[in-house]
Amino acid sequence: MTARKKIFHRKINWTAWRRGLTVLIGLSIAGGGVFSAPVDAQQTEVVDRIVAVVNSDIITLYDLNRAFSPYEANIRALNYPPDKERATLFQVRSDILNQLIDSQLADQKIKRDQISVSQNEIDTTIERMKEARSITDEQMREGLAAQGLTMEEYRKEIEAQILRTKLVNREVKSKIVITSEDIKAYYDRHPDEYASDKKYYIWNIFAKASGADKTEAFGLMKGVEAQLKQGRPFESLVEELNASNSAVQGTDLGLFRSDELSGDLQQVVEKLKAGEFSEIVDTAFGYQIIYVQKIQAKDAKSLEMVEAEIRQKLYDEFVNNRYQKWLEELRARSHIRIIQ
Repeated sequence: MTARKKIFHRKINWTAWRRGLTVLIGLSIAGGGVFSAPVDAQQTEVVDRIVAVVNSDIITLYDLNRAFSPYEANIRALNYPPDKERATLFQVRSDILNQLIDSQLADQKIKRDQISVSQNEIDTTIERMKEARSITDEQMREGLAAQGLTMEEYRKEIEAQILRTKLVNREVKSKIVITSEDIKAYYDRHPDEYASDKKYYIWNIFAKASGADKTEAFGLMKGVEAQLKQGRPFESLVEELNASNSAVQGTDLGLFRSDELSGDLQQVVEKLKAGEFSEIVDTAFGYQIIYVQKIQAKDAKSLEMVEAEIRQKLYDEFVNNRYQKWLEELRARSHIRIIQ
């Protein structure tokens, strides 16, 4: 998921932004950007500029750089080749700008519709977050200070998140209806997800052989078989064989459904119980002894058993699709200009 698809991002700290701008002398908005007042060609310096116009609001280069900075640091730390790094930085920066535009549109919609948040709602949200993280009020303030945030600024961020949640609930989630037919159709489209299933964790001991070597290889495998019938643990015998220079070796093959195995092995495995090994099997790979260490069985799930699970899956899917459509419609009704 790209950054553009996320509406809930850290709200721009306008207080810090304004505080930073107060140290700049003679700012004016002109020609699509914010510049220091021109004195002469040598003294003129671009300190900020507009990168996007969203209806009656603007997004500045400062806003974009501030939101993009953590991502940029992470990307550069990956040590990509120069071309890939440039391409990745460009794409992520573009995604972040689109995220800022979407958030600006959401904030404008919130203002138009007069959606509000009470101080009690903010208090409740913060208390829940402290409980979830098992931290005290003092620890939270210390953590915020380490990020350069005051509690008041943090409360503004929480307010913005709650407002956007209310907006999405009203514009998107409240309009989603999932019917029994939707759930049944999903269940029927995913038989493998809810059907019974059995997997075998298997090992093998093998000796590759062809032509005249087959007799010798079979003799070696008979010796191995004799040790297994005497009660030698399959796993320890595999470890011993692999540590030797023997022509017989063993492998921990892992977990498989029987239909994932070759035809000759499939029939062998399905006849074995957990802890059992097969007779010597002549396969295209050579002579093998197959050992089923354990069997994982999963019973089939009826529609009634998974109805709530499917409903949640469909709800999440519908929310995402409806949200993207709503954003596209909101953008289409808005005046958006990106200034390169």
